[in-house]
Amino acid sequence: MKLPASWPDLVMPPSSLLRPLALAGAGLLAGQWLISDVMHVPGGGLGLLAAGGVVIWLGRKPSQPRFTAPVSLDGWLTRCQQVLDQFAHFEQQPSADLARRAELKSVLERSGPVRMAMVALGGSQGPNEADLSSSLAGPVPLTLSLCHPLTTDVGRRCWPRGLVDQDLILFSLQAPLLASDLLWLQQVPEDQPAWLLLATEAENASTDAVSAVRDDLPPRWRERILVQEPSMQLRTALAPLRRSLKQAAVETRPRLLAELHRRWQRDLELLRRERFLQIQQRTQWVVAGSVMASPISSLDLFAVAVGNGLMIKEMGEIWGTSLQPDLLREAATQLARVALAQGVVEWTGQTLLGLAKLDGGSWLIAGSMQALSAAYLTRVVGRSMADWLAINAGVDELDLVALKQQAPLLVARAAEEERVNWNGFVQQSRDWLLNATS
Repeated sequence: MKLPASWPDLVMPPSSLLRPLALAGAGLLAGQWLISDVMHVPGGGLGLLAAGGVVIWLGRKPSQPRFTAPVSLDGWLTRCQQVLDQFAHFEQQPSADLARRAELKSVLERSGPVRMAMVALGGSQGPNEADLSSSLAGPVPLTLSLCHPLTTDVGRRCWPRGLVDQDLILFSLQAPLLASDLLWLQQVPEDQPAWLLLATEAENASTDAVSAVRDDLPPRWRERILVQEPSMQLRTALAPLRRSLKQAAVETRPRLLAELHRRWQRDLELLRRERFLQIQQRTQWVVAGSVMASPISSLDLFAVAVGNGLMIKEMGEIWGTSLQPDLLREAATQLARVALAQGVVEWTGQTLLGLAKLDGGSWLIAGSMQALSAAYLTRVVGRSMADWLAINAGVDELDLVALKQQAPLLVARAAEEERVNWNGFVQQSRDWLLNATS
């Protein structure tokens, strides 16, 4: 049983913490009545504990982080080098490292004529290769490719991987556009330069007709439409595209480095998750042990705060973030608040009570409810934080505004995944309690 503390035994906090502690104290007093008597949350002490933690953290003035993605070749090169260094921390595979460095070198040494591909949905759509080549002839050397007509694979539309390496895409379609045409246009990567060649059957297509087509298109295409009427020479229609060839080639290497960076991050994420699971397993039981051993209920708050803070610090190192502890703490606080709002602690307490009845209560001892709920909350918040860090892998700071928008989805998904693995958590709980009481 946990006893209340006497004032002489407590150490006075620094003046900078008086306001947050005052808020936490008010939250603890009001929360005890609200959680225990109104909400009837099993293990309500932990709900109060976590709520108090949120109050302390939210009492701090929030930071306003800013993130600007690299826009230059050097910027993306630096980020790719950082990812290579992170791989070195997780794996010792010289062959894999050499392969990645060869990919990077291939992008950096890319040279030669501008590479352009024409894409169509049918064999009869678009000009033939000879007409297209002569219409694009100019001072900029050009290598032209004609992509096979795009087709769906089991009802799915996938952009061919080989087209990503092209400097420029010319998408040839017939007016009026069909719904399937618009769906294919959405598959073109946002950062890949592309133009739409729209062939019309009517002479002197009206401005209203062309405007109607523009209104149906995503914004990126509206200023990149090349209209070709039956009597118009193809070279005339393609004039704006010819003027953009040189600039498209300049943008290719940064774009390919960005694509390489994204792909490497996906591979690296598998290694990060393996390391994170080890930290998650260790931290959840350290937190549970601290909560169970704490003689004062209100000190459970600090056990959870310290345990989760250390876990998040290690997670920041795993994901290679150069974040200040305050930013990581604020991000975890937001996730914890949403976890409480979604009833993660309440659901855990109810499930543990049900298991205790089935098991005769032989393994659920005094104080273990708070301890196991603390472990479970740490588990869910840790998984949510891992998802968030994965989304922002490679950035310098977390976008806390976006976090507030995405946190409910991240926590709900993490809680659902942990419920699926509930049997594993229960078995770990049994083992931990046996060791803790032996």
